[in-house]
Amino acid sequence: MIKPIITLILFLISWFFWPKTNHSPGSEDPFSGITMCHSNDDMAQFVNAPGFAAFHPSPVAFDFQGKGSITTFSTPDGQQASGYLIKASAPTDHWLFVFQEWWGLNDHIKHQADVFYEDLGGKVNVIALDMYDGKVTANPQEAGQFMQGAKEDRLQHIVTGARLLAGPNAKIANVGWCFGGSWSLKSALLNGQQNIGSVMYYGMPVRDVEKLKTLNSDVLGLFATEQYISEAIIKEFAANMETAGKKLTYKIFPAVHGFSNPSNPKYDEAASKEAYGMAISYLKEKFGV
Repeated sequence: MIKPIITLILFLISWFFWPKTNHSPGSEDPFSGITMCHSNDDMAQFVNAPGFAAFHPSPVAFDFQGKGSITTFSTPDGQQASGYLIKASAPTDHWLFVFQEWWGLNDHIKHQADVFYEDLGGKVNVIALDMYDGKVTANPQEAGQFMQGAKEDRLQHIVTGARLLAGPNAKIANVGWCFGGSWSLKSALLNGQQNIGSVMYYGMPVRDVEKLKTLNSDVLGLFATEQYISEAIIKEFAANMETAGKKLTYKIFPAVHGFSNPSNPKYDEAASKEAYGMAISYLKEKFGV
């Protein structure tokens, strides 16, 4: 009689101290518990995710002397917006819209606009849009606040205003990184028949198949190996594009989020060179230069 009692006591003690597995819904989801103040197509949903800011170390400052200048233009909401513009060497209706990372329109993005301009032979008008209306930071926490605070309507008005600046005959391609990677695709959707292409560097894709059906071009996706814009999300995007009858070419690089930013301490030169080669080849083909 004593032996069974002792066995039962030992079982109860071991059960009490045994590590418990939490099987609550979403317990394995890295985004569970995030405050979703934006749509699930928006990278702002990740700001409060544990570890997301660590993917964005503060950019390294560098000396920048640009080829372009800041220009202002009207937006449909009655306000003004601005962008860093490098005009083509000869009049043309070809335009490249460049979209910033979550830091704002900083010198790195302006420099990247210059690089695209040069490698497109100076034959394309290149404008890096200021999506934060003048706000720029090198602090990850502040950058997250800027991204969360950006209003979708205002962002759309900035893109629309830039399209009006380019003119009704403009042929527009788009490129962006991170927050701007998402907006490269959103801009392609907003620009309708004037859109001719979109390059997304590790940006959150639009997931609405009905919206994707309205795309006037294919898309080039240059993604990183990460848990946020994960392989599963990218493959879902590919499937959605196929359902929408649109072409997606993509590669997931064995590099971290932000790998293609030279001012990022986690910059991956080899992956960045390959990704840029794909991007510039895509854009040259779209513009015929």
